[in-house]
Amino acid sequence: MKNEPSPVDHARIERAVREILTAVGEDPDREGLLETPARVARMYAEMFSGLHQDPKQHLQKAFTEKYDEIVLVRDISFTSMCEHHLLPFTGKAHIGYLPDGRVLGLSKLGRIVEVVSHRPQVQERMTEQLADLLEEDLGAKGVAVVVEASHSCMTIRGIRKPGSLCVTSAMKGIFRSNVSSRAEVMSLIYGNRPVS
Repeated sequence: MKNEPSPVDHARIERAVREILTAVGEDPDREGLLETPARVARMYAEMFSGLHQDPKQHLQKAFTEKYDEIVLVRDISFTSMCEHHLLPFTGKAHIGYLPDGRVLGLSKLGRIVEVVSHRPQVQERMTEQLADLLEEDLGAKGVAVVVEASHSCMTIRGIRKPGSLCVTSAMKGIFRSNVSSRAEVMSLIYGNRPVS
């Protein structure tokens, strides 16, 4: 099997990291920093791997099933990179849908979160993208996505408010149009537990 070339330009990232280190007053040739540019390049290749993947590939195989109640996967952990400061934000995605004759393997929900989160992101867009994918490609009667995350750009710099949590939601189909359906899915996501 032939190795395909990486779509990420590692050498260019390494040069840029050396330049940043110099710009902040560090010596990129100092022993502790010698391998830092290569480490950062590998990290960026991993953190931005979703740019080179199509999340729809994980939605192609669905199963015909007469199930007509909510399917929900809670607490799908993720780490993404805020596109405004290139700092990580970490959290959990909760994804529910009301099938219309087709269901996904449960791991596929985790896989689409992985692909969509591994791009320069903002949480609001990520939430909407996840909901749109399921609505369009699965043809579900309703889709509910709730994302909770802590943002480094808010906790370690600027306003410096550790412990703060951003919660976003995207409701499609019946979860948007029907108040009781929305309440049911939110109850399944949170029940009596506090937002974590």
